[in-house]
Amino acid sequence: MGERGKKSGKAPVVAIDGPAGSGKSTVARLLAKALGWVCLDTGAVYRTLGWLARQEGVSLQDEEALVALCPRLQAISFRWSDAGGLLVYLGDRDVTWAIRGEEAGRWASEVSRYPKVRAALLDLQRSFAKDAPLVVEGRDTGTVVFPEARWKVFLTASLEERAKRRMMEMGMPPEDVNLEEIREAIRERDNQDSNRAVAPLRMAPDAIEVDTTELTPQEVVERIKKLMEG
Repeated sequence: MGERGKKSGKAPVVAIDGPAGSGKSTVARLLAKALGWVCLDTGAVYRTLGWLARQEGVSLQDEEALVALCPRLQAISFRWSDAGGLLVYLGDRDVTWAIRGEEAGRWASEVSRYPKVRAALLDLQRSFAKDAPLVVEGRDTGTVVFPEARWKVFLTASLEERAKRRMMEMGMPPEDVNLEEIREAIRERDNQDSNRAVAPLRMAPDAIEVDTTELTPQEVVERIKKLMEG
């Protein structure tokens, strides 16, 4: 799933954008599995860079040092687990759980605000398309990474729902006392992503918006499949 080659620019791409907790990752995985397409989580690329920087003692405020780490992300790959989840590897190391959670999300938000970092990782992300159809999800996939994607979807959901989903991902019950903390972390991430100078979170003019608050992931997948058939 993680094999890549030179970008041909001919493979069809479904670009799924949206804020944290809107359902991008789950929907992208389900859609890719249903279609038999390659799946790319661009947010995981930035989370992995943030994690690698912390491992190497590199400051998240040192743009040049972060850029110097970017070539090492050529070793990133995405593999399906036996349970159908998408695992993230850096070389032979499974970093899936190391890059999940709110702290890793903040790392991603920090490193992704630098123009040179985004430029350094752009070709890497695009290379996943090669000659195979791709489902890609993130915060600027339809506006920057794949602006010519054949299909573009922007997922949204209420802040309350997104916080509950994130807690479930982290194994916490929805009524956990940390709900407000998670809600604030997501609100902060929204603000950072929407107001950064480079590639801010926004819906592409030609994207279709889908509010997932009251929808199951499978229902969202079916809507996207209908869009693709239209």
